[in-house]
Amino acid sequence: TWPSYRVPVILPQSTLNLDKPQFDAEARLEVVSPCGPACHKSSPLPTYEEVKNYLSYETLYANGSLTETEVGIYILSSTGDGSQGKSRTKRQIYGYDSRFSIFGKDFLLNYPFSTSVKLSTGCTGTLVAEKHVLTAAHCIHDGKSYVKGAQKLRVGFLKPKLKDGSKGANITNSAMPEKMKFQWIRVKRTHVPKGWIKGNANDIGMDYDYALLELKKPHKRKFMKIGVSPPARHLPGGRIHFSGYDNDRPGNLVYRFCDVKDETYDLLYQQCDAQPGASGSGVYVRMWKRQNHKWERKIIGIFSGHQWVDMNGTPQDFNVAVRITPLKYAQICYWIKGNYLDCREG
Repeated sequence: TWPSYRVPVILPQSTLNLDKPQFDAEARLEVVSPCGPACHKSSPLPTYEEVKNYLSYETLYANGSLTETEVGIYILSSTGDGSQGKSRTKRQIYGYDSRFSIFGKDFLLNYPFSTSVKLSTGCTGTLVAEKHVLTAAHCIHDGKSYVKGAQKLRVGFLKPKLKDGSKGANITNSAMPEKMKFQWIRVKRTHVPKGWIKGNANDIGMDYDYALLELKKPHKRKFMKIGVSPPARHLPGGRIHFSGYDNDRPGNLVYRFCDVKDETYDLLYQQCDAQPGASGSGVYVRMWKRQNHKWERKIIGIFSGHQWVDMNGTPQDFNVAVRITPLKYAQICYWIKGNYLDCREG
C-alpha cells in the first residue's frame, strides 16, 4: 500500500530578476558521476540552510527572462501553527536487453504509456498535471548554463499519422504497426532547483537532477501523479518501471522494469537497461491506495542516467534515478499547484 507521509511546506520568500542566460551549453543526454552508493551514504547530511539553498530555484520564461526564488521550509505541526523546524529530510545494457518497444496506438495512446513525452532537447518527460511535465534538470541545464534550445523548448506528444484523407477511423485493423508522429507544444516556463545549478552535476548535483516544465496550453491527456518515494524494500517486488525515448530506437517509446539494487536518501540505483534519451523519464510503481480502495500508479523518481561506480577497485555500472523525497515532493507540488494546502499528503 502507499504509505502516507507528513510533507513539509516549502514557500517562496523572495524572487530576484537575473540576467538573461546565454543558452550556450550542449545538451548532454547522460550524466556520469564517480560517487557511488557508499560514497553518497558516507557524505554528511546537509544543514537546514544548505537544504534551503538547494531547494531554491531558477525559473526560465519563454521570452528568455530568468528569475531566482529563495524558499523557506516549514514543518507544520498537527495544530497547524507555522513553526519552523529543521528538516533533513560505457555500457548500459545489462546482459540480455530487456527493453520492450511499445507499438500500436492502442498501447501508445493509453495510460500509462501515453504519459511519456519527448523533449526537443532529446530527453524524455512525464505528464504530471494538466499543463506540467517532469523531467531531468540536465536535459535543459548543464549545471553552469542553459542548453541550446532551452529557450524555445518544446514537448512532443505521439499521435497517429493519418493516411491521406483518412479520419483515423478504419486503420486499427491493419496488421502493420501504425506510423506515429509528434505533435509539439511550446513550454511557457521551466523550474530548476539551485541544488542542480550549484552542484554542476557533482555528487550533490545528482541528488537534484530534476526540473518541471509548464506548457503554454493544457495537453488534455491523462497524467500520472507524483508521490513520495517509499524505501526500496516497500516497493512491490522491489521493482520500478519507466518508459522513455531511448536514442538507439528512434521514434519508439521503450518500456522497461527492473529491481532496485541499492538506495541512498536521494537516489535509487538499479540496472534497468537504458540508453541516452531515456533520461528524464518518470520512474513509477503501482500500489494499493487505501483511502480510495484502488490500485494507483505514481511517479516516485526521475531517471537521471548512467553511473560508473568504483566498488572496491572493481568498476560497476548502475543507472541512477533521483528519488522524490518529502521535501522534493513539497517543492514540485508547489510548482504545480501554486499553494501548499494541496501538497500536504505525499
